[in-house]
Amino acid sequence: MKLYNTLTRKIEEFIPIDKNHVKMYTCGPTVYHYAHIGNIRNYIGHDILEKTLSYIGYSVTRAMNITDVGHLTSDSDSGQDKMEVAKKREHKSALEIAKFYTKEFFHDFDLVNCKRPEIVSSATENIDIYIQIIEKLLQDGYAYLSGGNVYFDISKLTDYYVLTNHQEDKMVVGVREGVEVDTKKKNQADFALWFTTSKFENHELVWDSPWGKGYPGWHIECSGISIKYLGETIDIHGGGVDNIFPHHTNEIAQSEAYLGHKWCNYWFHNEHLLDESGKMSKSHGEFLTISLLQKKGYHPLAYRLFCLSSHYRKQLVFSYNNLDRAEITYKKLLRKVKMIQENQEGELQEQLYQQYQTHFQEALEQDLNTANALTVLYDVLKEETLNNTTKLALIQNFETVLSLDLLEREEIEIDDDLKEYIMDKIEKRNQAKREKNYSLADHIRQELLNEGIILKDTKEGTLYEVEKG
Repeated sequence: MKLYNTLTRKIEEFIPIDKNHVKMYTCGPTVYHYAHIGNIRNYIGHDILEKTLSYIGYSVTRAMNITDVGHLTSDSDSGQDKMEVAKKREHKSALEIAKFYTKEFFHDFDLVNCKRPEIVSSATENIDIYIQIIEKLLQDGYAYLSGGNVYFDISKLTDYYVLTNHQEDKMVVGVREGVEVDTKKKNQADFALWFTTSKFENHELVWDSPWGKGYPGWHIECSGISIKYLGETIDIHGGGVDNIFPHHTNEIAQSEAYLGHKWCNYWFHNEHLLDESGKMSKSHGEFLTISLLQKKGYHPLAYRLFCLSSHYRKQLVFSYNNLDRAEITYKKLLRKVKMIQENQEGELQEQLYQQYQTHFQEALEQDLNTANALTVLYDVLKEETLNNTTKLALIQNFETVLSLDLLEREEIEIDDDLKEYIMDKIEKRNQAKREKNYSLADHIRQELLNEGIILKDTKEGTLYEVEKG
């Protein structure tokens, strides 16, 4: 299997430390708010990676954290703890906030058929390992005390910026616009390992430590949880591209300083989901969650299909028109599969089965090319030389990775939102014909046909019907 490694900035052959067993750590949510659909795209990418590794024969142990303390609003060492912000917003305790949004996160996580990791652990459950790591970093000279806080000293490292391709001038905190300068640091790129409460009055979640009552910095939790549950080396660490700096950069620094050796071999990062105004976020526009899309009439797995139709390392633009297309494609898939199920016949064609299964696996083994893997699925559905028994066997095989519930759900009718989308396309086609732009009119007809919608021009106007198989 070939996988892009952010650490080396190239696609590499994946070779696990243990021949048959993969240890994988993925960054989880900060549970101070709902997870928006951009966050969920990241978890779908992790899910596909884990399922692909299992599909090609590895056993996988995966751990994921739940950040319920220590993640500051700047994603660095300035601002307020995000849990404290949520407390003020909702007038609840930090633990109540964490419990509620953890439940909501996994609700949406489950809706898009992501497999829950074997190990899920919250930041607040692992204070012991953070203190253990910090004590050793202080003892070995990699950390220092200043103003009541403990900081990691990046000047002790020769290759701190290895994950960012050494773009130091663009990364240093204090140089980046809008980031507060911390006068207690020796170097503004140094990062906090432990905060005391001297700066944050009435902070709810605090613990005793050798440096005073306080709480951990954001970055130490992933190192601690990974080392505690997966051991001193891991094969893959996953997250979004926005985690590369400072979060993953700091994880490498503190983990390898603590352990005294290389910690993780492959770094896996999903690109952003964009909306029309830029990166999808919690701070502007309509707050889009999977649950909200479901309430608007969209199937959650249509969103999963939308994500799988693009490569995880490419930015993906979300719009309702794009989601409408994914919804139509998904429902067309369901109809086709249901028709195959109702007309099952023939013995398994083993040679053809193996041929298509190999094509599907090869697509996934090329840096998780899910778009090509979906193309293999579409080819199976339309291939006339395949009988329905073989098609169903292949679909079942592919579903172990795609997880679109193609074999389990009843046919779904087109809802009002999709009807509106189709009628808008018809009107644009009619306008093109009025303007004698027949090339555009033909293009719109073909576009709808590709999505399973057949147009019929009659004396009463243009009508449409859903393709039945």
